[in-house]
Amino acid sequence: MRELNQRAVLDRLRAFGPATRPQVAKDTGLSKPTVGQALLDLERRKLVREIGRTSTGPGRSAVVYEENPAAGFVLGVDIGKERLRLEVADLAGTVVSRVDERNRCRSARSLVQTVRELAEQTVAEAGISFGEVCAKVVGSPGVPDLKTGALHHAPNLPGWGRRGLLEELAGALGPGLVVENDANLAAVGEMTAGAAQGVDVFVCITVGTGIGMGIVVNGQLFRGAHGAAGEVAYLPYGWPPEDEEPPEQGMLETAVSGHSVVQKAHRHGLVDARSAKEVFELARQGQPQALEAVNEEARQLGLVVGAVAAVIDPELVVLGGGIGSNTDLLAEPLEQALRSTTPLRPKIVAGELGDAAVLTGAISVGLGAARELVFERALELRTS
Repeated sequence: MRELNQRAVLDRLRAFGPATRPQVAKDTGLSKPTVGQALLDLERRKLVREIGRTSTGPGRSAVVYEENPAAGFVLGVDIGKERLRLEVADLAGTVVSRVDERNRCRSARSLVQTVRELAEQTVAEAGISFGEVCAKVVGSPGVPDLKTGALHHAPNLPGWGRRGLLEELAGALGPGLVVENDANLAAVGEMTAGAAQGVDVFVCITVGTGIGMGIVVNGQLFRGAHGAAGEVAYLPYGWPPEDEEPPEQGMLETAVSGHSVVQKAHRHGLVDARSAKEVFELARQGQPQALEAVNEEARQLGLVVGAVAAVIDPELVVLGGGIGSNTDLLAEPLEQALRSTTPLRPKIVAGELGDAAVLTGAISVGLGAARELVFERALELRTS
């Protein structure tokens, strides 16, 4: 019963912020003496702390309590083909350190080692020890397979699909590791702190080096039977030449990812374009060939959104990633493509978090695990 009371008090402080004992008692329905004892127990275990006093009228002032944000920490890792981004956040979700480096690794072994080194650097810059990190969440392209320890369908990361890779990551980063698809975490990020806050059914389509999609139904991630829900890179698109295998990256990804934007620009006569970013910058300046390439990209994305709308019927489509974030250029031709192909036209918005979407989702997922873990650890210390 004592443990349940402590949980109720801690949950109240987590959900609604700092409060006095009378406020907690009112919100939880517990008596003031019960709340007082729970706060005392939680304070002794360093799960809550005093942050001041308040007075609402004549008489003695009341102590204000909050969850102790330094009781544990979360490490978020975003592994992409081009960039490696890491953050450490405290239990309040406040980011206390961040590292952003170019991904120069050419093998899975090198990438695992680099992630470990960058994790140590990020944790050190937070001024804490690795042992204080209660949860680690890695966002990566691909579909984690817990049976084989592989990350399937991540062709842009060499060697990332080999057996035992998840165990290697766990060995490098330690216990408490969760590996999740990066598009799924981007969806969680936008739901937590971005464009999809308060939306129960939506998709987050990320378009950059590759293309992926996170699906949220009734406020929860939908992963499908094998974790591959949202792997829109493999949607059929066109028809491969006779007797040829479909591309490893997927037919749709080959048609609409970053590399394809450059190919479109070349076909339209912009032969010196070297990156999708350059094409979009030129289109923003009004360069005709670049605009034609961007319009073609937008029309193709419109077909993707139309197919998704017919299957999932989302309330909202959030576009993210290096390409998807250019909604100022993509929106009009994308909407036109939808109007000419389907009566199903969900609202389409730009993601609000940009490059931070995956890490925001990783920290959000990690906080749920970390908060439970620090409470359980405190109980174990009390009973040992």
